[in-house]
Amino acid sequence: MTLFAALIPDFTQALSPAFFERDPVLVARELLGCLIVRVYPEGTATLRIVETEGYDCPRDPSCHVIERLPGASEALHGPPGRYYFHRSYEHALLNVVCMPVGHDATILVRAAEVVTGAELLRAHRPVKRDLDLSNGPAKLVQALGISPELAGLSVLHPACYFAPGEPVPPERVSVTARVGLKRGAELPWRFLETGNPWVSPGKPSA
Repeated sequence: MTLFAALIPDFTQALSPAFFERDPVLVARELLGCLIVRVYPEGTATLRIVETEGYDCPRDPSCHVIERLPGASEALHGPPGRYYFHRSYEHALLNVVCMPVGHDATILVRAAEVVTGAELLRAHRPVKRDLDLSNGPAKLVQALGISPELAGLSVLHPACYFAPGEPVPPERVSVTARVGLKRGAELPWRFLETGNPWVSPGKPSA
């Protein structure tokens, strides 16, 4: 955390929708180490992404289920670079739509390391340990306090945006199956920073 504590990017550094208009598996990998910047009236919280998953419906059996979720098909159809929150066990999970219009694809942000602003995040998710603020996809959304307000809006939103961070080198990246899937469980489309304690405790699908 100390390494990144001084890094609070402003809105001019935000990742554009064009960053997400690509293969979601590639985007999921490249998001590791990038930052989520959440701007509250009281101040700014910064989190470093440490775990992601990619979903690419034309070649992804899990999308047979995902596309049947309420509003999913319309949201994933585009345009890219828009926030989408699908629900799992009544919890909202943070996705960003990928690929050009008409190609259903998304990335899921599963976990992020708090860099600055833990006290602001605790106002939305009151926990004793900072680690429990965002070491899981539902926890992350709750701590950020962004659903459903940002649903369907561009990632170029001054209240919450992505920014470049310190890239995670290949030797520190683990690639696994995604979590909690029955279909498409064999696809290695989950990326995480090896050994980072903020990675979610979810186990890859068998």
